[in-house]
Amino acid sequence: MLTLAQVWSAIDRLATRAGLSASGLAKRAGLDPTTFNKSKRFTAEARARWPSTESIAKALAATATPIDVFVELINAGEGHATRAVPLLGFAEAGSGGYFDDGCYPVGEGWDQIAFPAVSDEHAYALEVSGQSMEPAYRDGDVILVSPSAPIRRGDRVVVRTRDGEVMAKELKRRTAKSIELKSLNTEHADRTLAAADVLWIARILWASQ
Repeated sequence: MLTLAQVWSAIDRLATRAGLSASGLAKRAGLDPTTFNKSKRFTAEARARWPSTESIAKALAATATPIDVFVELINAGEGHATRAVPLLGFAEAGSGGYFDDGCYPVGEGWDQIAFPAVSDEHAYALEVSGQSMEPAYRDGDVILVSPSAPIRRGDRVVVRTRDGEVMAKELKRRTAKSIELKSLNTEHADRTLAAADVLWIARILWASQ
């Protein structure tokens, strides 16, 4: 399972690899200089804090570091193995034969990508295509999706309707009768779907960006 300590250690290794301090890495990424400081790794109530996906993405872009190299930094010196995760293009996710009714990947046609071991053995990755999910996710980004992870209001999710439409949105509200979704792109309208029209909904755990 991916841990908070692994991710923060990887950020420190990323900074060292670039010849920077943690604050220097944040500056180069266009972030507040204290973003990656040790003082920011805990809340005022002393609870551990995860770095944001956006801040990590900016740090990777600023250092020209691919996601697979960052995965290696996560595992460096920790003895944690990666595993192959099924990878599919987002556009293909709406086609038949790739998922069962529970959102679990099945069938042929999947590629694979190395990822740190995650608790959900059925986790899979989708490669974003097009601009409809910008600026949250851009063309070529890879998102890691977990069909087993609990979903709460405010989570980013992938939803597939019974007619084959697949979309990435933010969950606004979920009831027995409907699912309200906020668009990640302000040029696209929010959606409200009847629960009966949704085949599955799964939480996005990670994005390469």
